[in-house]
Order: sequence, then structure tokens, then C-alpha cells
Amino acid sequence: QVQLVESGGGLVQAGGSLRLSCAASGRTLTSAGMGWFRQAPGKEREFVAGISWSGGNTAYADSVKGRFTISRDNAKNMVYLQMISLKPEDTAVYYCAGRRGTYYSERVDSYDAWGQGTQVTVSS
Repeated sequence: QVQLVESGGGLVQAGGSLRLSCAASGRTLTSAGMGWFRQAPGKEREFVAGISWSGGNTAYADSVKGRFTISRDNAKNMVYLQMISLKPEDTAVYYCAGRRGTYYSERVDSYDAWGQGTQVTVSS
């Protein structure tokens, strides 16, 4: 079983940037599709970004395209989410997720490993 731990969240003003990190232990992430999701109060968890095992394929929610970048370092068992031009509507708890398939998925139920989440708050 893989354990995922997110870090890098915090409070930032609109227009600011944050870089989230996801550290994996246990099962290697080398062959795993990975994703970032977020959940705002009173809302369902939603897909933000996904990356294939090699990093060669990525996908983003329309709401974050051009502002967020997902990347990974398999040698370090790390996944990252670089966020720029943050907006108040980006405020949420952000979760890192891993799945046994080599490709990412936009479906929450496609992932079998989740981190505890990191809070991102963007003030206006």
C-alpha cells in the first residue's frame, strides 16, 4: 500500500503562487498514474490535474488550464502541482491521489491511494 503526504498549502493573495508537493512511501509510484483533486466546503471533490506514469501525458480541469502545472519526479517518488495566478475560487483542500493504472483518470473512484490533504486559501 502506498502512503501519500501533501505539503505546500497555505494562505496566499489573489494572483499569488503556491507549489504543492506529494511525497509517496510504500509502493513505488514509478508505474502509477497520479492526480490532484480538490474539495471546497459544501462541494464534491473534483479533478484538478493528472499525469501518466512517465510524465508524458497530462490533463487539467478547464478551470485551471494555463495556471496550474502538474509534474513528477519518479526517482524521488514525488508529484508536484505548481499553481500561479491563484483566484479565490481556487480555495479548497487539495488532495494527491495514486492509482494502480499507468494512466491518470479524472474519476475520484479510480484512485486507491489518497493523501490527507493540504489547505489552500486564496484571499481577494
